[in-house]
This record gives sequence, structure tokens and C-alpha cells, in this order.
Amino acid sequence: MAVATTPSMNTRDGLSALRRHWPEYLIEGWALGMFMISAGAVTTLFDYPGSPLNQALQDGDLRRVLTGICMGLTAMALIYSPWGKRSGAHMNPAVTLTFLRLGHVAHWDAVFYIVAQFVGATLGVLIVLAVLGDAFAEPPVRYVATLPGMRGVWVALLAELAISFAMMTTILRASNSPQLMRFTGIFAGILVATWISVEAPLSGMSMNPARTFASALPANVWTGFWLYMLAPVAGMQAAAALFTWQRGRSAVKCSKLIHADDQRCIHCGYEPSALMREALS
Repeated sequence: MAVATTPSMNTRDGLSALRRHWPEYLIEGWALGMFMISAGAVTTLFDYPGSPLNQALQDGDLRRVLTGICMGLTAMALIYSPWGKRSGAHMNPAVTLTFLRLGHVAHWDAVFYIVAQFVGATLGVLIVLAVLGDAFAEPPVRYVATLPGMRGVWVALLAELAISFAMMTTILRASNSPQLMRFTGIFAGILVATWISVEAPLSGMSMNPARTFASALPANVWTGFWLYMLAPVAGMQAAAALFTWQRGRSAVKCSKLIHADDQRCIHCGYEPSALMREALS
């Protein structure tokens, strides 16, 4: 697979990218929006005091583990969905920026991916608000906002750096291994479930600037907002730097989490043949 080129950042290139790749951009917005809808619905179901599940499950740690499992399964479903396979299922500006640095996402594709991720995530939160109202907006659910835990901002910063580093390390090692590539989404989903279960008390488990922004905007809660913009990007960039230092930049083949044979890839230029599409239909 060829490495994606990075054209100059002029308006004509941007309009050309938009005309050619708009389905992938919309998919990125849809995917993160669906993730936020799931997060809002599941968290409200487990944590809203008026919910029957909340009343039946008094153990907060158990509720958090169950929430983590639901969100891990959500991530897996989105990554392995036909649309997720088409866009590559970044669903995270920090992931997109990492692959931009590695030369596997073109500049304008990165811009539109990130815009779509922020817009899609925010719309997802607003949809949950429209459906669930105060049960979602009021504490303890509070728009599923990510906030530093009781140990403070600096612990939250270090925790976000660590989980972001681990996630990108896993993605790079799995997606660039012929034996492990098809399991990349499973590994990512397991990490999402694990981080929500064990790390959320430290930082709220964001690992995603668009995810944090989507909750912070309607909630008007900006506590520690800067760390959620900085730490996921820095942690994933550090993971990419270590990976390429150990294996070289050529070890990174593409920016898709799952590189399906029946889906085009705007990042590496892969196009399924007519015979391949017919065989897989």
C-alpha cells in the first residue's frame, strides 16, 4: 500500500478533497456521534438516581465496570461496521493528528476529519439531551463531562497521557501486523472498557479532545479543559515517535484501524476491484 500524499493547504485542494472524500468525513462525524449517544444513554441508565438499574445496582464500581463494557462493545461495533471500515474509524482528533504526522493522512483530509469529529460528537450529546432531558443534564450524569478526579489536575493529566500512549501503541502494533490487524478493533474496545473501569476516577477517561468538547460545550463546564486537548494528542504522538524509532516509518502501512478489502481507502489509495466488490457482495 502506498503512503498518502500531503498536498498543499490551499482552498482549491480543500474543495477537491471535500468533493472526493465527503463520505468518509460524514462517517467520522456519525461514528463519534453514535459513540456519544451510547455514552450518554448508558451512563444515564446506570447513574441517574431515578433509573431502575441505578437503584438495583448500588455498587458504583460495578456500575462503572458495566458502563465500560458497554462502551467497549460500542467502540468495537463502530470500528467493525462497514462505515467504520470505510473511514478507518479514527473517531478521535488525536488519532487523526498522529497519522497526519506519520504521513498517512493528507492535510485536508485531517482538517475535515477533525471538524466532522467535533461536530458529530457535539450533535450526539445534544441528541441525548433532547431525548433524556434533565436525567442526562443534571448531576451525577452531567452531560457525561470529563473532569479531573479527586487527585487533581496533574494526576488527570498524567493519566490521560498514559492511556492515550497505550491506546496508540496498541493500534500501531496491531494494525501493522498481518497476524493481528483484524483484531485491532477488539484490542481498542478492550482498552476503552478497561480505562473506563479503572482510570475514569482519575480523569473521567476522555482520551479524545472532541469527546470532551462535546460534553463541555452544552454543560458549560470547562474545568481542566486544556489537559483534555493536550494530553491525548501528546500521548499518541509520543507513542508514534517510539514506534517509528523502534521499527522505522515504513513499518506504518496505513491509518485505518481495519483495512477491509471491500472498502476504498482515501489514505493509502487502495481501491477494490470490480471483481473483488462482486465477490464480496
